[in-house]
Amino acid sequence: MVTKVVDLRSDTVTKPSEAMRAAMAAAEVDDDVLGADPTAQRFEAEMARIMGKEAALFVPSGTMGNLVSVLAHCDTRGSEVILGDNSHIHIYENGGISTLGGVHPRTVPNNPDGTMDIHKIVAAIRHPDGAMYYPTTRLICLENTHGNTGGKCLSVEYTDKVGEVGKSHGLKLHIDGARIFNASVALGVPVHRLVRAADSVSVCLSKGLGAPVGSVIVGSKAFIDKAKILRKTLGGGMRQVGILCAAAYLAVRDTVGKLADDHRKAKVLAGSI
Repeated sequence: MVTKVVDLRSDTVTKPSEAMRAAMAAAEVDDDVLGADPTAQRFEAEMARIMGKEAALFVPSGTMGNLVSVLAHCDTRGSEVILGDNSHIHIYENGGISTLGGVHPRTVPNNPDGTMDIHKIVAAIRHPDGAMYYPTTRLICLENTHGNTGGKCLSVEYTDKVGEVGKSHGLKLHIDGARIFNASVALGVPVHRLVRAADSVSVCLSKGLGAPVGSVIVGSKAFIDKAKILRKTLGGGMRQVGILCAAAYLAVRDTVGKLADDHRKAKVLAGSI
């Protein structure tokens, strides 16, 4: 008789642990839209520290996290973002950057390892002197791990090179890091080093980390100040959000250290199929 079912449809079907449920029940809360929820503040400060950035913001979903990030960086009319043609933002997020933000996507082919060729990124950049005819590039987006290429990890060397391209052309770099902790563990690179070149990063908490709800975006204080306004505009401002941040804190504290074992089990399973 089957006594336990292991659901492998997706890492999005993880369930919160009993410790997470207890932390949610006991969370000290206040109105986060007013900036007063202490549990949210503690969690955001901890995530900023872990990721090596100035500030962080809890958002309801990864899609909103990416949308808010793109809009915060592309806050002038006629803006364009360079991103992979097989990226999550481009394929699976309902065209939100265009539909809601008026931001034009300029795609570059993703290679089988999830990268985009550096010379193709450079060739895709369009500068303000051509604004009479086409959008101006403001942002480059990477995805790490890259879901549609089998969860490939982008190396720190590659990410640094893209960051250098961005800086030399006056562009920002956003990393869709839904599973950035998986990349960090797999590559053996501290997560803050893996995203050092990025101006912003979105991190999902409700996939392999096991929290029930939410993502977090990190970046400079000025970026997060913009992001807070955009989160509210998009309907993502929630009140006693510390209930969710309490579970998210434990997800990061307790689950990241277990990802290496997850990877080991996945390899065993893949080798057995």
